Amino acid sequence: MDAIKIDGKAIAEAIRARVTQNVALLQSRCDVTPGLAVVLVGTDPASSIYVKTKARQAQAVGFNSQQLVLPSHIGEDELLKLIQELNANDSIDGILVQLPLPGHIDHWRVLEAIDPAKDVDGFHPYNIGRLSAGRPALAPCTPLGVVHLIKTVVSDLNGMDVVVIGRSNVVGKPLALLLGDAGCTVTGAQLQTRNLPDLCRRADIVVAAAGCAGLVRGDWLKPGAIVIDVGINRTIDSNGTARLIGDVAFVEASKRASYITPVPGGVGPMTVAYLLANTITAAVSRRGLSLLTNAGGFTFDQPELENRPATINPHRESRRVLDITAG
Repeated sequence: MDAIKIDGKAIAEAIRARVTQNVALLQSRCDVTPGLAVVLVGTDPASSIYVKTKARQAQAVGFNSQQLVLPSHIGEDELLKLIQELNANDSIDGILVQLPLPGHIDHWRVLEAIDPAKDVDGFHPYNIGRLSAGRPALAPCTPLGVVHLIKTVVSDLNGMDVVVIGRSNVVGKPLALLLGDAGCTVTGAQLQTRNLPDLCRRADIVVAAAGCAGLVRGDWLKPGAIVIDVGINRTIDSNGTARLIGDVAFVEASKRASYITPVPGGVGPMTVAYLLANTITAAVSRRGLSLLTNAGGFTFDQPELENRPATINPHRESRRVLDITAG
């Protein structure tokens, strides 16, 4: 029997619906409209598509969405000045700088310039440090989405063996932290890892995020494993048609896995959904409205927002749960 597909599109749509409900609640009770600024430097086609998608979905859920497109020759200092202006703009709750940046710009300087309280991509060293310590933080969106997908098919992650293939700062490293905090025993691997197939065969969950098309074969998996494919690889098939494939040999893996995410339609939609979730989290937290987050992801139940005077401390831990991701 083939594995059951985990429908990331449907799950992401449910998250967006909850975000929309909570935006309306923020507006009606607190006169707050979350604001998201997306900064694109240059005209890279793929980056342009990503930015338009993020801006469009932000508008659809009711955010004040700003799309700032800058010329590729912009100086680093000028870009940093813009970031500082966005930091100081109280109507902006989230700042996202689309990567990669042109080679003459130090992307770490840019990411570190973003106010950690507005770092909805979760890339600022402050937030990564808190995540490493198991403290509340805005975490990277793709890892949050991966954990959410896993939790839709596994009720208790305690003691589960997980192999994460890929050690990027964007996915692999923060995902290992999130899964560890959820009680998993996590093995971090990469393309050069010795005996990688054997490692995967012992895992209850395999997450492929190495950027290598078709890396994980069906015989790498133990029967009943859960397979999460983060890879997005553009290929040309024998008919000359361009298509997207993941890091997992999907047909083979489906014969052995119990659950598997497709590419496209699996992890990708969850990344944007959690960008929206992080933005409303930042909007609530920045204004002193009680919000409880944790390094294992955001769980939200029917919110009870308090309309109290804003004593903004962007790094304080709040106390009440605002639910945007629960179904």
